[in-house]
Amino acid sequence: MTHMNTQESVRAQYAREGNLTTRRSVWQPTADGRDPATEAARTIAEARPRRVLEVGCGTGAFAERLVAENPDAEIVATDQSERFVELTAARGVEARVADLQDLPFPDDSFDVVAAMWMLYHVPDLDRGLAEVRRVLRPGGLFVAVTNGDEHTAGLRREAGGEAMVTQFSSENGEQSLRRHFDQVTREEFATRAVFPDHAAAEAYLASMQDGFDWRLPHFEGSKEYAGHVTLFAVS
Repeated sequence: MTHMNTQESVRAQYAREGNLTTRRSVWQPTADGRDPATEAARTIAEARPRRVLEVGCGTGAFAERLVAENPDAEIVATDQSERFVELTAARGVEARVADLQDLPFPDDSFDVVAAMWMLYHVPDLDRGLAEVRRVLRPGGLFVAVTNGDEHTAGLRREAGGEAMVTQFSSENGEQSLRRHFDQVTREEFATRAVFPDHAAAEAYLASMQDGFDWRLPHFEGSKEYAGHVTLFAVS
């Protein structure tokens, strides 16, 4: 099952925060306690940036963390969703509505750009990555986090669907990045989706708003499904 990224579907899915909140609520770190967002924040802090841009900031949780962990840096967050920009600004983060494909910033504006679980939504991925390259200063760092094709594939198959194959994943993301950047490193995370009950799993599937008729067989108690996340650090 290929995840389509029409601008209309993305805007509808993220017009409000409910779908994103539902999905985030079930994710747990790896068995040895490694968390992709924590590792991404650590990677950014180690770069000792002066200016950081997060694109596709969602509700602002990661941007708020960057503010707290980089007190001497200027943090700017953008998203296409007016609601998400409103929520991010309410956290005390400088936030504005913007499209990754046409960033409203001069060349060489930022030491770090972060894209957390969002590049698979960009209609013209190469145009978006070219914009990241443009606003990064020479020697700057781009941190991109994404899911693999088998991310929650067990849940999707049990519910009558297929694995979600996207344009920017663990499998193909490095190839896309190397069209624009010279150095790409990666770190893998075997995350876990833990659902307290059947209703929570159904709500997770429904939050995708992809029009598929999910039919998840009933189960009692909690259930866990495997995830797969990759953190790319690019310069």
